[in-house]
Amino acid sequence: MSGQNSHSGELKRGLKNRHIQLIALGGAIGTGLFLGSAGVLKSAGPSMILGYAICGFIAFMIMRQLGEMIVEEPVAGSFSHFAHKYWGGFAGFLSGWNCWILYILVGMSELTAVGKYIHYWAPHIPSWVTAAGFFVLINLINLANVKVFGEAEFWFAIIKVVAIVGMIGLGSYLLVSGHGGPQASVSNLWSHGGFFPNGVSGLVMAMAIIMFSFGGLEMLGFTAAEADKPKTVIPKAINQVIYRILIFYIGALVILLSLTPWDSLLQTLNASGDSYSGSPFVQVFSMLGSNTAAHILNFVVLTAALSVYNSGTYCNSRMLLGMAEQGDAPKALAKIDKRGVPVRSILASAAVTLIAVLLNYLIPQNALELLMSLVVATLVINWAMISFSHFKFRQHMNKTRQTPLFKALWYPYGNYICLAFVAFILGVMLLIPGIQISVYAIPVWIVFMWVCYGIKNKRSARQALQAASAK
Repeated sequence: MSGQNSHSGELKRGLKNRHIQLIALGGAIGTGLFLGSAGVLKSAGPSMILGYAICGFIAFMIMRQLGEMIVEEPVAGSFSHFAHKYWGGFAGFLSGWNCWILYILVGMSELTAVGKYIHYWAPHIPSWVTAAGFFVLINLINLANVKVFGEAEFWFAIIKVVAIVGMIGLGSYLLVSGHGGPQASVSNLWSHGGFFPNGVSGLVMAMAIIMFSFGGLEMLGFTAAEADKPKTVIPKAINQVIYRILIFYIGALVILLSLTPWDSLLQTLNASGDSYSGSPFVQVFSMLGSNTAAHILNFVVLTAALSVYNSGTYCNSRMLLGMAEQGDAPKALAKIDKRGVPVRSILASAAVTLIAVLLNYLIPQNALELLMSLVVATLVINWAMISFSHFKFRQHMNKTRQTPLFKALWYPYGNYICLAFVAFILGVMLLIPGIQISVYAIPVWIVFMWVCYGIKNKRSARQALQAASAK
């Protein structure tokens, strides 16, 4: 990587193909599916399956747009780098810091979810205590080296894959054999108020929460600078995203909603007064009397949350590193130790993520919903900036008569579709009382970033002037 010669170390290309594949999977399967689906179920019923398919396809298109750029230029802090280079200085500054805040919020959400999963076994343990414990564990893993991180994420994701495939297999067996009981039937998808029990509007209102589930697929962009053979590994990982979405999201939800009527499941989830009190996947097997399967699944959803937080911690440190190298973050954060670990960037991100522990102490019941809405607000900006940066990138490639090695889908119409979808999500969020505030926060956040960018430029100009006068 350029700009690292002055530091004591540099990033190592220690992530192999199997690590990259599982990191991509780790970003795709987490709290959004296992816990967030409880809120989606309340609004959309069985039609949530269609919602996850639509959002998943948009996420795949965004991934292809990002993939086209990172295959050409595999660098750290890819989001900020491309916006900076092909769009402008402020775009790069905003993109970088917005992405950093996004994964801070994702990390907070996952830590909050971990507390809810632990409650299944030990309801007496406060969620803030659980959040604090796993906060320390994951940061220690990231402070080791990239191979330790890669191995940890590989095994976290393997657990998820095996478990979801096992759950789909067990659920299918229960459905076909009749061992799931008289209520287990594929007809549950349409026989309790129809496929759209709350109308199409119910699905539309749930789309913002569904979008939260896919906030993490872009993590793949951060692995480019530490991937072995990125020009072959990255495209392969991205192309497999669409199959993962079909199998792990659509397949799992079809089985889940066939095993028991969706309204009965919702009633069980709401019994505690908090629809996010537990995972629908765990509750279904618990309702069926399969306590062993319920305990195993609760362990799986716990590791899924830790997996996403682990990936988010990795991504945030690399984003801060990339921004520090291009002058959009304090230069001190560009330091890398001899093991190839950006320790200062990891610790800086960890310090902010600690707010999650405080939120779980102050508002344990409302913390997750608040964090999810803030994640979606930053994710909207993130996806829009990736899509528009790709648009500018392709214009540059066309002008210089270069052909990308890994093309995005349907340029430029694919970009228009993605940007229109992002605008649609913003409109939906404005209609939901609980999360309207996160939409209103977007312009405030952008103005704040503009002020910070202006201060940074003035400071840089002053330093350049002082350096020139010193000569």
